[in-house]
Amino acid sequence: MPRPALLAETTDLLHAILGPELAGLTVSRAVVGLFFTGVMLSDGATGAAATPLRELREAVCCPSSAASMPLPGKLAGRPAGDLLRQLDAPDPIRRAVGVAAMNALAAAAWGRRPSPAVTLEPGVDAYDAARIRPGERVVVVGAFVPFLKALKAAGQDWTVLEQDKATLQPEELAHFRPANDAAAVLPGADVVLITGTTLLNDTLAGLLGLARPDARVVVVGPTVGLLPDVLLARGADILGGIRVTDPERFLDCLAEGGSGYHFFGRSAEKLVLRRRPEVAWAA
Repeated sequence: MPRPALLAETTDLLHAILGPELAGLTVSRAVVGLFFTGVMLSDGATGAAATPLRELREAVCCPSSAASMPLPGKLAGRPAGDLLRQLDAPDPIRRAVGVAAMNALAAAAWGRRPSPAVTLEPGVDAYDAARIRPGERVVVVGAFVPFLKALKAAGQDWTVLEQDKATLQPEELAHFRPANDAAAVLPGADVVLITGTTLLNDTLAGLLGLARPDARVVVVGPTVGLLPDVLLARGADILGGIRVTDPERFLDCLAEGGSGYHFFGRSAEKLVLRRRPEVAWAA
């Protein structure tokens, strides 16, 4: 399948920033965990992506699922650039490995060239960074549980666009709209909160294009990397991602089925990349 434009532009930027250094970076370790996939490079830079198990149609036995897994036992030691080829794969697990590798390279690139278009705010939660005001209409794309809990606690007006209605609690169903209703729902939002997993299913660019220019747009989750340029150019204002502080411990956690509840404050920290208001972007 052709590489989604957002991912293609990001990998082009990685090549431009890292240059010849990219050829010398190899994969030190890769983990496909139950909730998240992680890749650590030879320089210690580490990236993550959501593991899209719901999109893996044949996860029923080893023979039927084997083709969906990217070279088990053969990833360590490979050139990091090789894993970027997984971004073109039709299998969602392979794409997740590609995005995790891309995000590891983005972490390496940030160390060489922090983006001047954003401020990096360590330890900040993306929901708090959105600064939602009472009365604003909020649309959440993807049933991101921490956001839904916060919105309910605040008594906020909100709608959730979700492909799988079964992921919602009974009291949340009144706020549910099918994901296919995005074109009708998003233009009415004052604040748009989008999960980074939309990078994996190639819907993020279209969602960003549906938001009003004056809406505050937040893209959040470990799938969001430290190279914000492409998302800023398409209207994102705040990126809520992670920074891995202890790569080995982080990957051990993923390998044991860990999620954010287990690695935040231990082997990774939340961070926010906020668009600088003086910087103008055009898609």
